[in-house]
Amino acid sequence: MVTIRRTQQERRDQAEAALLTAAAELVVEQGVRSLTLARVGERAGYSRGIVTHHFGAKQALVERLARATQAGFVPGLGELPPGLDRLLRLIDGYLGELGRLGVFNQAFLLLWAEAATQPDLAPIFRERDAAFRADLRDDVEAGIAAGDIDPGLEPDDVAIAVVGQLRGIALQRLLDPRGVEVEQVRRSVTGYWRRALAPA
Repeated sequence: MVTIRRTQQERRDQAEAALLTAAAELVVEQGVRSLTLARVGERAGYSRGIVTHHFGAKQALVERLARATQAGFVPGLGELPPGLDRLLRLIDGYLGELGRLGVFNQAFLLLWAEAATQPDLAPIFRERDAAFRADLRDDVEAGIAAGDIDPGLEPDDVAIAVVGQLRGIALQRLLDPRGVEVEQVRRSVTGYWRRALAPA
């Protein structure tokens, strides 16, 4: 039998993935206040020292979790150029993903909601929201330049409205899964933005 030895980087990546998964599960099950380095290590099967080695402190762990949970929420957008098509695909894909909210997505939404009252979380999520809005703003600006989006629209305002709507629907879905019919909302909201953004 051949034993394949993992590289140090592979072991590090595996440990970090396990720690982030444990942190996300704790946030979903017991809230962000339950998140300690010791509990994350215990949940993942590692010592607190390993958690400290990877993240240093709880703040860094939460920041890494926020980035990991938001990245790639809608797969396949990275290859698309900015513009109306990418914007509508993001809206449609984001809402479609709500039908299968995994632990990472649930953790992100819970942390995002907590950020309004937690000073240590607020800067992390302000930065993540600013990056999200910047991508949306790029799509609107590119769509205006291409003649696909109404030039009378303000890109920043559209970005704020889209983020607010998507996150609001996501939180409603998290709180009341049976009260939000994802596919129906998906069609309605994507169609709404298609019409709202169209040149007059």
